[in-house]
Amino acid sequence: MPLDHYVTLGRSGLRVSPFALGAMTFGKDPGAAGCSVEESEKILAAYLDRGGNFIDTANFYTNGHSEKILGDFFHATKKRDRVVLASKFFFNMFPGDPNGGGAGRGAIRKQLDETLRRLRTDYLDLYWMHNWDRNTPVEETMRTLDDLVGSGKIRYIGFSNVPAWVTAQAQTMATLRNWTPLIALQVEYSLLQREVEGEIAPMAQNMGMSLVPWSPLKNGFLSGKYRRNAVVSDSERAKFVQPPTEDQFKVIDVVTNTAELHNTTAAAVSLAWLRAKGAVPIIGARKLEHLISNLEEVTLTEEQLEALDDVSRPSLNYPAPLHGELRAMLQFAGTTVDGEPSAIYPPLLQSATRY
Repeated sequence: MPLDHYVTLGRSGLRVSPFALGAMTFGKDPGAAGCSVEESEKILAAYLDRGGNFIDTANFYTNGHSEKILGDFFHATKKRDRVVLASKFFFNMFPGDPNGGGAGRGAIRKQLDETLRRLRTDYLDLYWMHNWDRNTPVEETMRTLDDLVGSGKIRYIGFSNVPAWVTAQAQTMATLRNWTPLIALQVEYSLLQREVEGEIAPMAQNMGMSLVPWSPLKNGFLSGKYRRNAVVSDSERAKFVQPPTEDQFKVIDVVTNTAELHNTTAAAVSLAWLRAKGAVPIIGARKLEHLISNLEEVTLTEEQLEALDDVSRPSLNYPAPLHGELRAMLQFAGTTVDGEPSAIYPPLLQSATRY
């Protein structure tokens, strides 16, 4: 899907590219598997030249260098107002300061001011809470974010890596109190990580939030670099993660075969599957060629989507197993409703007697 075929993010008026550019790899700093400033700028320019407009970073990526690289780039190119710039708060960058991170009122304001300084801008289009702060009342977090929207420092808000029940509580609170609602959830989601389909994905769809997946290629496993009995080269991440399991290789095999049928990359197939789910994946790159590989256009057939669904089908937590065929059988008793067929509960067939 071309980057200039924009989509609306959640229940909002914000239009974004179907793929966001993740800036976690911007900055070749100690402890980070990133790239140089020069390579970061090449990746940014290529993404923008193709019509991309959705850039995602965080306060702690490469110790703030990621934000600074973005800020310097947009200041020099004068393109800040043409992009949707998103960053995150939560991670404490000041060892020894218990109020340096998290989602309390003072911490959010302090983190935002530092982010805006590094980005050389006076507002963010989207501000994410990067993790759940279980020590701070969610109403304090939501009220603070609503105040910041009112002040013009941020325009939209989202959550990342937060339990479904906390997110639902926050969204309901915002609705009832006329505060700014969440429009998107940043979650780990890929062909190798589908647990979000149990609670988070249906909640997001029901409550007006888009899914913005991070790690859509699952540590690079779905990038095409990983093959059975092959040595992975040109991968910094391979030094830190275990190789795929046998079950994961079964998925990788189907992805690879599908990519060969389309004469495209495994990464493009994996991302196309996510787009078919309505998600807006975040693509990251340490090299320009990685970005170009990810952005290859491919349209999967219904049969190919079904094959990918089947081979990657997750085992979801309770009560999800009760909500599929068993639920339809107990509810619809052999009829078809909204296109969903059902069987008849076997004990009902043993007797016509009803009491």
